[in-house]
Formats: sequence, C-alpha cells, structure tokens
Amino acid sequence: MSDATTAAIEADALVRAFGARRAVDGVTFTLRKGECLALFGPNGAGKTTLLRVLAGLLRPTAGWARIAGTNLPGGAAARRRIGFISHASMLYGPLTARENVELAARLFGVCEPRAAAARALGEMHLMPRADAPVRALSRGMQQRVSIARAMVHEPSVVLLDEPFTGLDATGAAALSDSLATLRRSGAALVLVTHNLEEGLALATHAAIMSRGRFARFEERHTLDAASYASSYRTLVAHDA
Repeated sequence: MSDATTAAIEADALVRAFGARRAVDGVTFTLRKGECLALFGPNGAGKTTLLRVLAGLLRPTAGWARIAGTNLPGGAAARRRIGFISHASMLYGPLTARENVELAARLFGVCEPRAAAARALGEMHLMPRADAPVRALSRGMQQRVSIARAMVHEPSVVLLDEPFTGLDATGAAALSDSLATLRRSGAALVLVTHNLEEGLALATHAAIMSRGRFARFEERHTLDAASYASSYRTLVAHDA
C-alpha cells in the first residue's frame, strides 16, 4: 500500500482487557495524515488505555490497530513514528531539560540530536531553562520538557493524554502552535482531554468514549459545540 493511501492510524474491533474487564471494547476508527481526533469521556472510560495500545505499550487482546500500515505493538520502526505525551512526565530528574530531550533524540536515531533538541526546546520556549535539572523545574515546565521530548523526532503520529494540564498560558500557546505545525506537516493526532472547547478547536474528528466503546464518533464540521457539550454532560451523568 502506498504512502498516499495508507491511513496514519487504524483500529478495527480493538479490544484491550484486564482479566474480565474490557477497558477498550471493540473500538473502530481511521485517521489520515493531518487529521486530529479529540477524544472525550468520563474517568475510567478507557481513553488512556486506548492511547497506550496505539503507542505500542500494550498489546491488543483482540482486534487490531495499525500505525502507517504497521500492526501494533510493532517494533522500533513503528515507535519512531509515534510521539506520546502521558500524564506522567517520565523524565530523568537529575538530567537537565536539554539532556532529557537530546537523549530521546539519540534513542530515536535523529540526525544531529543536539540541534534537534535545541529546536524542540525552543519551540516550547524552554531555552532559558534548558540547562537546569528537570527536578528543579516547576510542574508546568516539566510538562513542557516532556512535550519537547515527544516532538523531538518529528513523529507522524502524536498521542496526547491531557497535555494542557499544568501548563501556563505561554506553555499552552506553544503547545497549540506545535500541534498546528505538526498537523500542517501531515502528522495525525489523538488528543484526550476533558476540555471540550480546547479539544474541538484542534479537532477534525471528535469521539466520546464510554465504558470502553465509542458512544459517538463524528467529523468536527458536522457538530454544533453547544449541543455537543449538552450531549456529553448527559452521557457523563449517566455513567457516574
């Protein structure tokens, strides 16, 4: 299959179970290059588990998922296509921000890792603190370093789990700009957020996840934000 026709992300009847509990239960969707799925849902709906399967960190129990035509969990080649921003920063506290990002660049086989790290840090407005140990940075600054690390290899798929949490206005604006640039370059994004306004502003597609399934999946341009918010609140109240 050629690059022109290969979807960036595909999932078909995807299941991830933990014992008898299906955290992801039959999810099917496709995203193409430059598209963004905003994924909403109450706590425990399965959103983070879905991201971890798409990142190749969890093996599907049933069904399948692919990144650019490669079945997951895949190997190193598949992981090089993916940038994953999770709740946990997973940074090395004693290392500087620059060292954390440069290490990731080297692990991903990026040419000129020092220059790539500087570019990623600059995009997140972190160069003034680039040589500070991560453990000395604020939570918001650490989140920005985590984002720079996830972007340093210019991934074709970016998976984001509540990435705006803890960011100040500067960090949030820098992240929004970076995501817009990635989309223009052809990257596909899956953004998990509880903030409907924030998610819908970036999205080409929107989904509401409930009890492991997609209760809704639609193209963004078909949605009215106010009625969508009302539908979301009703679903969350029902699941509570």
